[in-house]
Amino acid sequence: MSDTYDVVIIGGGPGGYNCAIRAGQLGLKTAIVESRGALGGVCLNVGCIPSKALLHASELFEAAGSTFASMGILVDKPRLDLAAMMAQKTDAVNGLTKGVEFLMKKNKITYVKGRGRIAGAGRVEVTGEGGVQTLEAKNIVIATGSEPMGLPGVTIDEKRIVSSTGALALEKVPGKLVVIGGGVIGLELGSVWRRLGAEVTVVEYLDRITPTMDAEISTQFQKILKKQGFQFELSTKVVGVDAGKAKLAVALEPAAGGERRTIEADVVLVAIGRRPYTEGLGLETVGIMPDKRGFIANDHWKTSAPGVWVIGDVTTGPMLAHKAEEEGGNVAQLIAGQWGHMNPDIIPSVIYTKPEVASVGKTEEELKAAGIAYKVGKFPFLANSRARTNHETDGFVKILEDQATRRVVGAHMIGTGVGELIGEICVAMEFGASAEDIARTCHAHPTTSEAIREAAKGVDGWVMQA
Repeated sequence: MSDTYDVVIIGGGPGGYNCAIRAGQLGLKTAIVESRGALGGVCLNVGCIPSKALLHASELFEAAGSTFASMGILVDKPRLDLAAMMAQKTDAVNGLTKGVEFLMKKNKITYVKGRGRIAGAGRVEVTGEGGVQTLEAKNIVIATGSEPMGLPGVTIDEKRIVSSTGALALEKVPGKLVVIGGGVIGLELGSVWRRLGAEVTVVEYLDRITPTMDAEISTQFQKILKKQGFQFELSTKVVGVDAGKAKLAVALEPAAGGERRTIEADVVLVAIGRRPYTEGLGLETVGIMPDKRGFIANDHWKTSAPGVWVIGDVTTGPMLAHKAEEEGGNVAQLIAGQWGHMNPDIIPSVIYTKPEVASVGKTEEELKAAGIAYKVGKFPFLANSRARTNHETDGFVKILEDQATRRVVGAHMIGTGVGELIGEICVAMEFGASAEDIARTCHAHPTTSEAIREAAKGVDGWVMQA
C-alpha cells in the first residue's frame, strides 16, 4: 500500500525543509524524507549552526583574555570549560531542529524518517526502522546535499584525523592543529581552536587562501590571520598522514613537486571541499546521470527526468545554505504553478572569522577576464568612526561598478560584522542600483555601514577620507 503526494522531498536540509514549508503553505500535499533522524541537514546539525555557536563562544573567550583590559574591563584570566561550551552548542542545535520539526507539523507536512531513494517515475522508497514504505509522488525534489571530500593517503577517523564534523566535537583543545585546505570551513574551524589555545597551521595547495575570492581581500585576510597566530604552508600538498604514533606525522611536498618533509600534529582537519551526495539515490531508475564532478544538472531546477527537481549542494552553483533555501521556495512555487526565480549573480558569501569576510557578485579578476570596464571605490574601517571607537579597524569595503551600465556588479568586504552589511549591497544589486544611488542614501551615524556609503562615493571620486 502506498501514499500519494503532490511533492516528496528527499533530504531535510535547508533546501528541503524550506521547499516543504512553502509547498505546505501553497496547499500541496507534501512529504519530506530524512535519514539523519533530525531535520536541518548538515548545516543545522554538523555545519553552519554549531560552527557559529563555537565561533561566537571562542571569540568571547579570546576577548576576555586579551581586549577586555584595553577597554578598561579587568577580569581574571578566563578558564575554558570545553564541555560546557560544547553543551551550549548542542542546546542551540537541538532547539533549532525541534523548531524545524514543529514547522513541518504546522504546515501539515508528513515527515518520514529513513533513507529515501527514487524507485522509478513518481515513486520514492523509504527504508527506515519500520521497514520499507513507498510514497507515490507527482513531483520529486532531490535535496540530498553534500559530503566532505576525502584526500588520498589520509584516513578520516573523526578522532585525530577529522572532517568538519569531527572538528566540531573534539573533546580537548589540540596542541597543534593542521588544517588541510585554506577555504571557508578550514579557516572558520581553525579560528575556533586557535582562540582556545591550539597552534594552527593551514596547508593550501594553491598559492593563496580563499582562492575564489577577490584577490585583494584574500591577501589582506591572510595578513590578518597571520597576525592572529595562524601559520601558512601555501603552494603545498599533503601526501599522507601517519597516525601510528602519539603525534600525527603530516607529510608535505611542494605543489609543483620537490623534496618531502614532515610536520607534527595532534589533530588534522581535512577541509578540501565538499562533493554532491547521491549515493544510493536511484537516479538511474529515471535516467538521471550526474556530471563528472557528481552534480545533477538542472534547467530552472528541473532535471532531465519529468517531474523530478533538484536543489541545493547536489546541483550546480555555490554550496551555500541560503542558496538552497531560495531554490527550495522557488521550486515549491513552480510546482504550484506560480512564479519562481533567483538571480544566480546575487548570492552572498560570508566567512565567519574575526574579522568576517563577505562578498557578492563579480570579483575584479572576473571582470578583467571578461573584458568589462569597471570602476572601484574603497574605504578602510580605520577611517570609520564606529570601527575606531570599537577598536575593530581591520579591513575595508570595496565596491565595483560596471562602467557602461553604471550598475554595481560586485562588493567585497573584510571587517567586523560585514556578514550583516553585505545584505544592503544584495538589495541594491537586485534593484539595479548604481554606486551613486548607494552614496546618496542616508546612513545612520556612527555605524560601520557608513563604510559602504563612503566606498560607494569613492567609485565616483568624492569619498570623504583624510
